[in-house]
Amino acid sequence: MYLLDSPLAQQIVDRTMAIIGHNINVMNNQGVILGSGDKNRIGSVHEGALLAISQNRTVKIHQGTIASLQGVKPGINLPLHYQGEIIGVIGITGEPEPLMAFGKLLKMSAEMIVEQANSIELAQWQNRQQEEFILQLIKGEYQQLEQLSTRAERLGIDLTMPRVAAVIQVQEEGNESSAKSLLKQVLNLLETPSRGNLIAMTSMTELVILKPAFLDGKQWRAELESQRIDQLLKRIPPEMSAQLNIALGHYFPRPEDIHRSYQTAKETLRFGMQMHPTQNKYLFEDYALLVMLSGLQQDWRGQQLLTPFQKLVEHDSNQQLRKTLSAYLNHFGDQGACAKQLYIHRNTLRYRLDKISQITGVELSNLNGLLQLYLGQALFTSHT
Repeated sequence: MYLLDSPLAQQIVDRTMAIIGHNINVMNNQGVILGSGDKNRIGSVHEGALLAISQNRTVKIHQGTIASLQGVKPGINLPLHYQGEIIGVIGITGEPEPLMAFGKLLKMSAEMIVEQANSIELAQWQNRQQEEFILQLIKGEYQQLEQLSTRAERLGIDLTMPRVAAVIQVQEEGNESSAKSLLKQVLNLLETPSRGNLIAMTSMTELVILKPAFLDGKQWRAELESQRIDQLLKRIPPEMSAQLNIALGHYFPRPEDIHRSYQTAKETLRFGMQMHPTQNKYLFEDYALLVMLSGLQQDWRGQQLLTPFQKLVEHDSNQQLRKTLSAYLNHFGDQGACAKQLYIHRNTLRYRLDKISQITGVELSNLNGLLQLYLGQALFTSHT
């Protein structure tokens, strides 16, 4: 059963007293005055309200009956109902007979206020429950899919719907409250119109969106999601969108792997902002290798892959050799195209490549050697 509290009771008093020129009291289902135009009466027991509750009827109190009841004045007391239960009483001070004409109207107004407040509270509770569920999903904090499915069903969430994670981050610029306000505006845009997104704030500056993955109803297509992100950015005023960074993660078919999609979105955002800070949209497909290699950072395999390139870093203070290697890799070993990009003679290029081989111990003419340096370079980038 819904219970009245003091703030809501006083809200009813303030709003109904604006309608009529009489004092209003609102009591709970124990007859205690929670809200009143006369602050001195708050907290006292109203016996007229107790009578209205016990008999479930409107109780008139005349001047002559005041002496037989405690804590009352002339007026009428009408029981308040919510979903068939008595939750309290609204009392109007004054001569009973004239008050009866609009007593029912005030009772109806009070009950509507209670219903509206309860609906808002219920919606807020559901939003909190859904947000907690989303956070549980993206953190992978569950053991059995069956338990997860049961909770999802209670929240009206279809866990079997294919979804992919996206992350929206606001650049703080030293103002956390401004960042939070901007995120709320973006959240409203994402929810209107509703597209089946599951949205939660993961921090004061970040939103996660679990988006339906099959926009064409058949299969995952990253380019369609990219277009949808462009549409969202167009709906956001330019001064706002300039502060936003959006990253789209990788799609995983199994619903229990949605936390991996979130991880890839977070890593994509990190590498995207690091490598292309002037952009504000980043797709996993553009940073897939870096994202996948980032998981090897603490593994011995990653350390082994990184070792040759790390030697180059230690012997290349001006980064000349690293830039040469990067150009060489980008042109798939085409020395002519590489030398042209670097504006150097081919003999100079060969000298630098030989020096790279000497430092790293890797033969650049060998595919395995090239691949190891390529992966080492990617791992080094994911470290920094």
